[in-house]
Amino acid sequence: MLISAKLPPVFGYEGLVGFWRAADELGYHAIWNYDHFYGIGGLMELTQPTLEGWTTLAAMAALTKRARVGCMVTGVTYRHPAVLANMAVSVDHISGGRLEIGMGAAWHEPEHRAYGITYPPAGTRIAMLDEALTLMKMLWTQERTTFGGTFWSLEDALCEPKPVQRPHPPIVVGGSGEKKTLRVVAKHADEWNTPGQDPVEWLRLNKVLDEHCAAVDRDPKEIRRGVQLFVIPDVEGNAESHVANYPAFEDAGCEHIVLSFYSPPSLDLVEKLAPRG
Repeated sequence: MLISAKLPPVFGYEGLVGFWRAADELGYHAIWNYDHFYGIGGLMELTQPTLEGWTTLAAMAALTKRARVGCMVTGVTYRHPAVLANMAVSVDHISGGRLEIGMGAAWHEPEHRAYGITYPPAGTRIAMLDEALTLMKMLWTQERTTFGGTFWSLEDALCEPKPVQRPHPPIVVGGSGEKKTLRVVAKHADEWNTPGQDPVEWLRLNKVLDEHCAAVDRDPKEIRRGVQLFVIPDVEGNAESHVANYPAFEDAGCEHIVLSFYSPPSLDLVEKLAPRG
């Protein structure tokens, strides 16, 4: 299984740089941040200072050498998808072709309300995700794009240069909605990731995704399967409890584990959890 590491951009730039470089040197498959404008509650206070996800992602791309980089995941409501498609191309070039496009339907209503961003019902946001991915793939692969959708329209639009990765960087769709989100995964994604599931529930959702693949005539083997596990470094035994579940996830068909740290881990912990071999 692939092992990746994630740290939200809420801990100061120098701390992020140290984490990125350590994870890169220790052989983690990918390094991720998240796409929120301030802390999201729970263990992270809503007032916690937060660096913007995609600009810090560009810095991550420049300061690392081998790890894949990405934002797990980008909220579809926050940016026009044509603008996002151009941003992604820039990061793909900065990284030398190491970008993963993490996308999701967005969920954090307080951010939307605070910034005056429309927060449609879940079904509408998932439909926006479907349309955005369609539009973005067209921009990355066509010389010019004209598109008339429900939410966005393009007229003879350019997206140049094209991504380093062809036809485009891998698309990772995050979510666990059985009826709609997993159908978008089946239609568009190169990888699926769902957060915080135990191996039994993950296996059930994995089988639901297979059913959606059959419905859209997609080979399920084309989609890498992943899970995001939340690691709390300050809680004794928390990291070890996740590691103990690795075999169960692997037996269920999981191919990629993303360790999402709720606070900056010590170098010793980053080394301890690093992939082996």
